[in-house]
Amino acid sequence: MKTNPLIIENINKIQHRIQKACTEANREVNEVRLLLATKTVSPENIKIALSKEKLIGENKIQEIKEKFDSLNSITHQKHFIGHLQSNKIKDILKYNVTCIQSVDRLSLAEKLQKRLVHEDKHIDILVQVNTSDEKSKFGISPELAINLIKEIALFDRIHIKGLMTIGVFSSNDEEVRKCFQKLKLLQQKIISENIRNVQMHELSMGMSGDLEIAIKEGATIIRVGTAIFGKRAYPDSYYWNENSDTSLKI
Repeated sequence: MKTNPLIIENINKIQHRIQKACTEANREVNEVRLLLATKTVSPENIKIALSKEKLIGENKIQEIKEKFDSLNSITHQKHFIGHLQSNKIKDILKYNVTCIQSVDRLSLAEKLQKRLVHEDKHIDILVQVNTSDEKSKFGISPELAINLIKEIALFDRIHIKGLMTIGVFSSNDEEVRKCFQKLKLLQQKIISENIRNVQMHELSMGMSGDLEIAIKEGATIIRVGTAIFGKRAYPDSYYWNENSDTSLKI
């Protein structure tokens, strides 16, 4: 696969948008991290991007495996941002994933805790919330999220650091904004509960098309892929395992 000479230029454009959005929202630019969504992206192109940004996110375990050796010598952080099947937990812990952004059910957390104990490891997670109420999307409903978080908080090897959502894909900014506002409100409710072993520093929300809205509503992690690396060879649904075409534009 050929390298893309526009990667650095594209990252600069996204960084400028983040800086401008932070200024308009009266936020410090260091409050928002850019996550490079690297599904289908070759190690060569990821290496180019890592010269500018150090946080990547992968959707599939298989891709993490395939790229691991090529990227292992380069300083970076790796998050898992796709839907995690419980039978892949053993694999995900092999490849230096520092945070799983997509924990959305107790059964997954239980199996994750068990494996972490077995390997004497710890891991950070974000709880994925379905703020758009679309049946095609993964994520716990906002109404059930606090109870789930209280249950997961009992596991000593899992450290909850915040929340993640995929906002509705819509040209209506206010519909998108509602999703992000819902996540922010949930964050504030959880903070008020003062749950042991739970931090709410991170809100992972917003992609290339709506990052300005997300930043205004409190995002701390913005996930961007296509706007940096170019159009992918496969549809996003192949990587997200979701059928709706209204949710998958990273």
